[in-house]
Amino acid sequence: MRCIITRAFWAIIVVAAALPCAAQPAAERTIGEIRDESIARAQRGGYPLIGLDPDDVREAFSKITSRDGDEWAAAFMSVADKYAARAKELAASDPGGARANWLRAWRLDGFGAWPVASTPGKQRAYEAALAAFLAASAALNPPLEVVRIPFEDKEIVGYLRVPAARAPVPLVFAIAGLDSRKENLMDQFAPVLGDGIAVFALDSPGTGQSPIKAGPSAEREFSRALDYLTTRKEVDPKRIVLHGVSFGGYWAAKLAVVEKARLRAVSAQSPAVHDTFQPEFLKSRIFGNREYLFDYVPAQIAVFEGVSTVADLVAMYPRMSLVAQGLIGKPTTPMLVVGGALDTQVPISDAFRLLAAGDTPKDAWINPAGGHLGRQAGVWPDPVIFAKVIVPWVVRRAKDL
Repeated sequence: MRCIITRAFWAIIVVAAALPCAAQPAAERTIGEIRDESIARAQRGGYPLIGLDPDDVREAFSKITSRDGDEWAAAFMSVADKYAARAKELAASDPGGARANWLRAWRLDGFGAWPVASTPGKQRAYEAALAAFLAASAALNPPLEVVRIPFEDKEIVGYLRVPAARAPVPLVFAIAGLDSRKENLMDQFAPVLGDGIAVFALDSPGTGQSPIKAGPSAEREFSRALDYLTTRKEVDPKRIVLHGVSFGGYWAAKLAVVEKARLRAVSAQSPAVHDTFQPEFLKSRIFGNREYLFDYVPAQIAVFEGVSTVADLVAMYPRMSLVAQGLIGKPTTPMLVVGGALDTQVPISDAFRLLAAGDTPKDAWINPAGGHLGRQAGVWPDPVIFAKVIVPWVVRRAKDL
């Protein structure tokens, strides 16, 4: 995979010259800049370092001298291994302490695989993160169930937690983004269990344990998961609310149309709709996007079917447009659209396009000073948006009889 990403960067020069004029792209961060920015984000609780201890991050970076993916993964795994060892020591005497240490290991291993598991070392880090998360979740109540759904000679792997109840309960179906994973969403949505709402989470196509790569028809994975959920006697099939974050927001916006009959409501956070997929916008963010920590374009290349260069990505993007697919303007479920006016990854015009289309009034939370997902450092960090905006809306829609 490293050779693919290298070819992608060579292709940037050719493709950028061929695209329509736009602002010159910024330089990609050096490893020193990545280190400084990572520590700063860990200190303020900024994505993708939410929950990571700044001292752990400093320790990992003391072992990193380049942008090599395997070196990166090994450094963060070495710090994570200490917490995994401590968790095993505490397993019998202090289950709570063991869980806390497993969670620290999970976050460190997960960042060792960030943004995508594009090298052998990053794949090992991802597998270690999965194991740490499952170890941390072993004694949860209600329990975490690993769900395996047959799908096109493969399987969809998801997580499900269902609160104890005498009658079928509502459910939140959560879809992760380009570089977040279903583990993050299970952790974030845990509070809704106290409201009597079940949680089900999947990785986006092309990421994590998804059985297929991203492409114009990859929403079929989520439709198959809905087929499965409607067979679970603990779940009320008429009260399924779907949430998608970032790239997951794209799938959420699409499913709000194509699965309108089976979804009670849909929340889409920074959903790409049309303008995101146009060559002009691609050129403006093709290299060195400073809102994204690093490797934004290589991460996108890694998740799409049949895409191995920037030129391939340019060819794929217009096919992903929901306008080009004839979906914008069709009836939708009730929706919540969350975004930031200063988003450099998904232009705010896509949120407005979605809000103005279809037949159903929609709710919106747009931060005029916010970037991707509506986040604003020190004012509206991700956990605050999630707790104050997304969770209350999802709970209200899921429980509305």
